Amino acid sequence: MFPAILFAVIALPVLGGALLALWGHRPWAPHLNLGVGVATFLAALALTLIVVAAGPATAFAEAFFVDPFNAFLVTLTAFVGMTTAAFSRPYMRIELEHGRVNASRLRLYHSMYQLFMATMLLALTTNNMGVLWVAMEAATLTTVLLVSLYRTKASLEAAWKYFILCGVGIALALFGTVLLYFAAQRVPGVEGMRALLWTHLDAVKGQLEPSILGIAFVFLLVGYGTKVGLVPLHSWLPDAHAEGPTPVSAVLSGLLLNVALYAVIRSKVLVEGSLHAAWPGRMLMGFGLLSALMGALLLWRQKDVKRMFAYSSIEHMGLITFAFGMGGPVANFAGLLHMTGHALTKSAIFFTSGHASQKAGTQRMDAIHGLYQRTPLMGWGLMLGSLAIVGLPPFSIFASEFLILTTAMQVQPWATPVLLAALGIAFGAIFLRVQGMVFGDTTLRRLPHQPDMLPVYVHLALVLMLGLWVPSFLAGWWHGAALMIGG
Repeated sequence: MFPAILFAVIALPVLGGALLALWGHRPWAPHLNLGVGVATFLAALALTLIVVAAGPATAFAEAFFVDPFNAFLVTLTAFVGMTTAAFSRPYMRIELEHGRVNASRLRLYHSMYQLFMATMLLALTTNNMGVLWVAMEAATLTTVLLVSLYRTKASLEAAWKYFILCGVGIALALFGTVLLYFAAQRVPGVEGMRALLWTHLDAVKGQLEPSILGIAFVFLLVGYGTKVGLVPLHSWLPDAHAEGPTPVSAVLSGLLLNVALYAVIRSKVLVEGSLHAAWPGRMLMGFGLLSALMGALLLWRQKDVKRMFAYSSIEHMGLITFAFGMGGPVANFAGLLHMTGHALTKSAIFFTSGHASQKAGTQRMDAIHGLYQRTPLMGWGLMLGSLAIVGLPPFSIFASEFLILTTAMQVQPWATPVLLAALGIAFGAIFLRVQGMVFGDTTLRRLPHQPDMLPVYVHLALVLMLGLWVPSFLAGWWHGAALMIGG
């Protein structure tokens, strides 16, 4: 049962991408895209239930491995992928009517969207660190085509910048993976292809050559950290978010950054187990604090709504990276909760800001006013999403930030003022701009198709629920993952 469901999780989006490459321009293609997303989510949910009930498992000659850590991310990725597919149906129809895309570009969008989902799910479930690198590179290639979908000068420049910078980062990650293989080859029993299987490496991490593994981690952190958007490796992220279609911005910010950080954390577990030293965690804390503070400061300079929330993603990924750098059950639990809350909230924000930009005909915030007056559901969606992302109670991001701050006060008190400054600056920047977009007089036009606000409120309802009550099975699931990450 487990191998069949795991195969379905990977194969469904691949098959969907192939079908949409052939017929993605047909009127029913958006519904097929959503149908594939629903089927993938159901398969991912079934996979998660099996892992929660029976524990970690491998499949296909140990080529794939699922434990509470990646099972949680597989479910989250499939869920947000499904809701984004639902949102993109009216959104892309409006883009077609506005002349920003044509039938051939819609086919490219639908097919690459499903292949992008497949690459992320492959990266999360593979047991082979080499295949993980291949999946991350494939995710880069698919998103380059999605970011450049509009074929404007700005979108082509953003796609090219994304390709070059992330390509350099992935090349560094490849060198780190080669060093990891070299360190494992020196241990009896893990020669050949087994030298890159994470489960085998984890079992013998105490025997791995510490000096080689330490160098490997630096390359892996910098390489995959580029995909996470950690400062100073972040410059591709605002351009890619601002110039690509809004559904692509939602999955880039809500999903791909998590997948890249997952690769870093898997590497950290091996290195800390081999070195028995604290510096890998300190590197994560350093990159995390710098990203949180710089992302918050750069929010004040933004005039484009999607660029502003892209910098917000840099800030939040910095907070999550800092939490995992501190390590320990509480900080790791907070990191997992924050990953969930950020993915759900930021995708909901991009949904509403995307339709708001369609109404205004521009992404400039000074041209977007009175969303509540014209479309109350859209206005409240953007306001509630913004309140959630800046960490107001009772949303789950408040709970995770509270856990991160209280843990930092106990184990890393020097970092607390930096964290408080980043959170305060981000709160002021986002709240100041969003209230002007939501309230006031408006000249916004009506859209030719009714926006789908259901995904927005489903996401926000989940974020609210996790802030008030975490189901016991979910808490146990995250607790197991937090203990596995260690630190």
